Amino acid sequence: MTTYTRPVLLLLCGLLLLTLAIAVLNTLVPLWLAHENLPTWQVGMVSSSYFTGNLLGTLLTGALIKRFGFNYSYYIASAIFAAGCVGLGITVGFWSWLAWRFIAGVGCAMIWVVVESALMCSGTSRNRGRLLAAYMMVYYVGTVLGQLLVSKAPTGLMDVLPWVTGLVLAAILPLLFTRIVNEHSEHQDAVQIWPMLRLRQARLGVNGCIISGIVLGSLYGLMPLYLNHQGFSDSGIGFWMAVMVSAGIVGQWPIGRLADRFGRLLVLRVQVFVVIMGCMAMLSNAAMGPALFILGAAGFTLYPVAMAWACEKVEHHQLVAMNQALLLSYTIGSLLGPTFTAMLMQNYSDNLLFIMIASVSFIYLLMLLRKAGEHPTPVAHA
Repeated sequence: MTTYTRPVLLLLCGLLLLTLAIAVLNTLVPLWLAHENLPTWQVGMVSSSYFTGNLLGTLLTGALIKRFGFNYSYYIASAIFAAGCVGLGITVGFWSWLAWRFIAGVGCAMIWVVVESALMCSGTSRNRGRLLAAYMMVYYVGTVLGQLLVSKAPTGLMDVLPWVTGLVLAAILPLLFTRIVNEHSEHQDAVQIWPMLRLRQARLGVNGCIISGIVLGSLYGLMPLYLNHQGFSDSGIGFWMAVMVSAGIVGQWPIGRLADRFGRLLVLRVQVFVVIMGCMAMLSNAAMGPALFILGAAGFTLYPVAMAWACEKVEHHQLVAMNQALLLSYTIGSLLGPTFTAMLMQNYSDNLLFIMIASVSFIYLLMLLRKAGEHPTPVAHA
């Protein structure tokens, strides 16, 4: 029972509200731009602008946490995200939305670093896996609820922005009633992000976060556009996005348990192989429901398994830096994925979305197979 303390529960409540807002905007922003008849490459650039903001936010947050602590860093991050939401309502245009999505991306990445680091520092090696699983479950539940809201509620720009901004501001409230203390903050001044990226024993975890970023960035940023080009309505797109993310929720606990039991190397190999199979199924015009479900179940559980692997390799006082490094890796992938995939889709075919995802997954699968001898199968300390 002591795993889910009052600060942890309130932090997860705030995260749920923020994730609802993030999910709604991630789906609707590409659609709003498509309705304004912007070309595909500009829609991809706006998605990439958000992930570029993630990159900057990830780099800034460690210093912010050391200076102001978890609570105030969370408040600042939420305020930045709220500003990014409000800005979308000022004017609809490529350059203005490029800027506002960048600002929103900064705020979102700061929120993720604060929440993940707070959970990791609140936990021990014995319960950290459960905390991470709870974090991912809340994140995906919020994402699914956001997609369901898209499928049921009015999706006009000014219909959505007021209540989304209200959700972001409401997410500040739970943390006003608790204080998250980092007892190991005195050690963190000496820990840098870059050495974490170079740790040999954590390299497959870092690479997994990059690949996960490419896969999820492309799915989040361009799957709504793909479905729009296939003739689906906004509500239909919200439904199919919800199906895909729901699969991530369903797969979360079983895959986490399998990783603990059989080791992360084997589980990562199977996950990446299933992602490739899901892409092949989408390309072959198989039943969309099962294809999206297996793609979501494998793709959306890749990040936590890779992240858990890397976090097991460092000391407690290095966790904030390692979380920053992993989010940085994920964000780099999220930035590259939609940018290149959108250009390929613009110039060739919408099917390049799945070919791109399958290709990078295959490269990572080769890494996992090639390095099997160098990396003994890790098993959770718990």
